[in-house]
Amino acid sequence: MTPIKKLLMLFAFLGQFFALSAKVKVEKNINYTAANDKYRQLDVFYQHDVSTAKDVVIFIHGGSWSSGKKDIYWWLGRNLARKGVVTVNINYGLAPAYKYDRMAEDCAQAVKWVKEHVKEYGGNPERIFLMGHSAGGHLAELINDNPVYFKQAGIANPVKGVILNDAFGLDMIEYMSSAEKDNSYYDFLRTFSTDPLTWEKGSPLHYAANSKNPHLIFYGAKTYPAIQLQSERLNKLLNNAQVPSALHIIPKKKHVGMISQMVFGSNQLYDFILDFLKRT
Repeated sequence: MTPIKKLLMLFAFLGQFFALSAKVKVEKNINYTAANDKYRQLDVFYQHDVSTAKDVVIFIHGGSWSSGKKDIYWWLGRNLARKGVVTVNINYGLAPAYKYDRMAEDCAQAVKWVKEHVKEYGGNPERIFLMGHSAGGHLAELINDNPVYFKQAGIANPVKGVILNDAFGLDMIEYMSSAEKDNSYYDFLRTFSTDPLTWEKGSPLHYAANSKNPHLIFYGAKTYPAIQLQSERLNKLLNNAQVPSALHIIPKKKHVGMISQMVFGSNQLYDFILDFLKRT
């Protein structure tokens, strides 16, 4: 077991204790579909006082579309909730059992549940923001830009704004067409198949013209080149279309460090996020 995995397991183990000690309430393992399925559950982090409607952030975890779970990121929910943001961490079906489109359908269903129920936790259903790291950033941008997913969920797109933290896979056809054929490449085939047409359909940048809501984009100065190039491209496309978008390059950070740094509630990314919520 790698040191990073050991650290993440420790975070998950200590999560509930620290969340409670921070005076943040947590409701865990809520089914967001009719199925009682751990891959279609979510956790809600919120303050005890639910009398004032607060901004809502839905976080979609990364993990190369084949690993990861909501429980690892309890500290993100706790930190944002302490700062007055109702936070929802979600699970979704993973590869190889599911392809990217089913994952996106799950995420849209989770957003629908939040839209319908977040008032109970002091959240404002008119101010729902999507946030994702790595593959979670891909899924957040995909359901925001390709209208088919919210249409299938039976709702209009309720997303007020999108926060991308080192999002991977914004242009999968570009990546899969040029990437080294390493273990990661073959892992991604389980999610996106071997069909270039599917790679294109699964690329959020293919639908970027549909994006009309403000964006906040981060990437690490030492992250993967594909993330840097595609984040820059999305930001440029949005700005050219006069859609508000701000991009921050975080010095010295690699891919995993871009999310693990947020364990600390004083991390600068929270300041960027709170300012983005205030301005949007």
